[in-house]
Amino acid sequence: MWLNRKLIAGGLMIGSIVLIGLIGRLAWDTDLARVASSPLNLPPFWVEGGTLDHPLGTENSGRDMLALIVTGAPATLRVGLIVGLVSTGLGILLGFTGGYLGGWPDYVIRILSDTALTIPSLAILIVISSYVREIDVTTMALIVALFAWAGPTRVIRAQVLTLREQGYVRMARISGLSTFDIMFKEMMPNLLPYLAASFVGSASGGILAAVGLEALGLGPQRIPTLGMTIYYALEGSAILRGMWWWWGAPTLILVIVFIGFFLVTIGLDEIANPRLRGGEA
Repeated sequence: MWLNRKLIAGGLMIGSIVLIGLIGRLAWDTDLARVASSPLNLPPFWVEGGTLDHPLGTENSGRDMLALIVTGAPATLRVGLIVGLVSTGLGILLGFTGGYLGGWPDYVIRILSDTALTIPSLAILIVISSYVREIDVTTMALIVALFAWAGPTRVIRAQVLTLREQGYVRMARISGLSTFDIMFKEMMPNLLPYLAASFVGSASGGILAAVGLEALGLGPQRIPTLGMTIYYALEGSAILRGMWWWWGAPTLILVIVFIGFFLVTIGLDEIANPRLRGGEA
């Protein structure tokens, strides 16, 4: 069941980006990602004027594009990892609490999550980011996670509402198991595919929100990320100047990341739902 083609393909795409960060740091000098460390405005090596010393070219601040990719791709993935962990963790805690206990805890959690979903999160994230004096990757991820927990909470709560009426849950109550054991030892293992899909979706959404903020110039200034590289390309009029390698390389990496996350999510959905993979319900 876990040998799902979409899941494997998506995992390989995400894994390739991770390997760029791991192997790239060993094979390439990441100090070239610093300003004025390389000649200005060099094209990739296969274009006239390019050189193998800077195979993906350089930008107008004298930074090597390959070094920017090697350092920026893992930083962008780390934002998604932190957002996914925080939002899914809160979603598990709140979703299980509200869905299983019901009553006033469920009412409060439902009101909070519904309110968070109706708030224009991007506008508020822009305001918050503009007031934070110094932003690093972790701070950026935590800012994005402020509004990323509501979706997982709603999804997990809905699944828990269904599971709590199952026979094995009733038998666990009759057997005298504690509420904690029933929620997290009996019910939670049956939701692992849904939780994994929720984590992947939150990570993908977190990266998208972070790139949106970074494209506005509200991201980390000291640590290269893919979003900030695109921002500097826009600020430097890379499109008008024909410097396609400046914005093209980080955009391609982001496309691979999002397609990989999408395939992983679809694969996990097929694992959790037999109908989607052509099996019997």
